[in-house]
Amino acid sequence: MQFVDKPMSVEEYLAALPKDARATLEKIRQAIMAAAATATEKIGYGMPGFSYDGRYLVYYAAFKDHCSFFPASTGVMEEFAKDLESYDVAKGTIRFPIGKPLPGTLVKKLVKARIREIDALRRR
Repeated sequence: MQFVDKPMSVEEYLAALPKDARATLEKIRQAIMAAAATATEKIGYGMPGFSYDGRYLVYYAAFKDHCSFFPASTGVMEEFAKDLESYDVAKGTIRFPIGKPLPGTLVKKLVKARIREIDALRRR
């Protein structure tokens, strides 16, 4: 799943995906929007994501054999390491199968933790 050109919008990115990958990412997108109502949806690094208070909040993407969620924070990854034990986790990504999105409750926890982290940075 590669774009010839970088997508200009989240809708364009999602529309280019196979149906099962699109449905998987739509569930992730909805959970993010529920947890971060004031975040701004955007394309960054060629992937759909959100920004909050002018900073990267989270990103998500589809690949050939999996989907990924990027919390944009090693601190958040470490905070929820126990919750993420059953997933394929690398330094900055959580991989999960197409058709089996991360649970909405987990996505919301990760997003809210990232918002707290950004808010704490702003207060410094």
